[in-house]
Amino acid sequence: MADENHSLTEAFKGQPRTVWVTAFAAVIAFMGIGLVDPILNSIAEALNAPHEKLTLLFGVYMGVQVVAMLLTGWAAYRFGPKKTLSTGLLCIVIAAGVSAFASNIDQLIALRVIWGLGNALFIATALAFIVGQARGSQHGAILLYEAALGAGLAVGPLLGAVLGEWSWRAPFAGTAILMLIGAIGCAIMLPADAPASERQPVSLLDPIKALKNKTLLVNSIGAAFYTGALFTVIAWAPLAMGLRPIYAGMIFFGWGLLTALAGVFLAPGIARAVGDRVGVVGAISGYAVVMALAAIGVLTDQVWLIGAAVVVSGIPSGILNTLFTGVAMSATDSSTPRSVASAGYSFLRWMGAAVSAILVAYLAEWFGGAAPFWFAAGYCGVAVLAIVASNAVGRNKHTVDDDAVLIGAEEF
Repeated sequence: MADENHSLTEAFKGQPRTVWVTAFAAVIAFMGIGLVDPILNSIAEALNAPHEKLTLLFGVYMGVQVVAMLLTGWAAYRFGPKKTLSTGLLCIVIAAGVSAFASNIDQLIALRVIWGLGNALFIATALAFIVGQARGSQHGAILLYEAALGAGLAVGPLLGAVLGEWSWRAPFAGTAILMLIGAIGCAIMLPADAPASERQPVSLLDPIKALKNKTLLVNSIGAAFYTGALFTVIAWAPLAMGLRPIYAGMIFFGWGLLTALAGVFLAPGIARAVGDRVGVVGAISGYAVVMALAAIGVLTDQVWLIGAAVVVSGIPSGILNTLFTGVAMSATDSSTPRSVASAGYSFLRWMGAAVSAILVAYLAEWFGGAAPFWFAAGYCGVAVLAIVASNAVGRNKHTVDDDAVLIGAEEF
């Protein structure tokens, strides 16, 4: 990453309130997925929800973000970044708050659609505010954003676990209250939007057009299959383990912490040592091994092995969130803006997440409880083949751009 002499301590010094309030809201937004994992089994018991509907809590959340990848850039241009961000925060507040009073699983699924849309609208513009308002270098501002990402990934499961021990409704209510505080702060402290004439025009179809680049397309397909494996862990592992919220929360806390640390600190070193393409292939192969261990844990009824596999999977996952993006972005050319290319890449990638999250419960029903993890290992194999088949062999970079971590973590 650029200018490694910067530190989080230096980045924190003297930042204005606009940066801190946006970073606080970002932490809450990134808590969205990990919050639900520890309470999945509690929701199943309380609402008599079958597994195929529980996994829809993730499937629809990611599905709406697939569509939002085409909308967020256009919305920020048409209505302004602050209005886009504030609308996203309002959607999250409403969805999380009403979720605490849901009476059946179908209501929760519908509310997760609103939540996913809000998260996409907010995250798409939060980084721009932090970079634009932060004092010091852009690298320092990105470190702040990465810190918010890591805090959200780690704190989300803990909040879900602690509050979930009291009631499955409590984590939703807690998130709504925290996000409401962030939304009010952003509405008061963030600067007003500039006139539309000063914003860069963005078309709804620009990200799709970027996928005409065959190398970007193939790499994006590879990323879609890897992300399918990632969301097998997120959507199926809590159900496969069947643990109380506090224990599931601790496992996913470990997963989130390792994901954040590996993405920020390990991935750049691996890129420098062997190149991002070789690093991607190695990390995906490692992820496949971890998925096989989780499947064996299900077959042998060893819950500790499933939990260990979930925690350890955070290491290759964090590396891949960063390096896969570097591989995909190296496939672009000067005729396509990076923001447009990353939107097209993310569009395909999160489609893989949505399909996987919906499919896992059916795979378990058709082939047994270990099947989702075996399929996840297979997804990793397809992802490796896509990377190997890519015609961008000559672009095996040995550095990672600062924003690779950020683009790579957009699913959170």
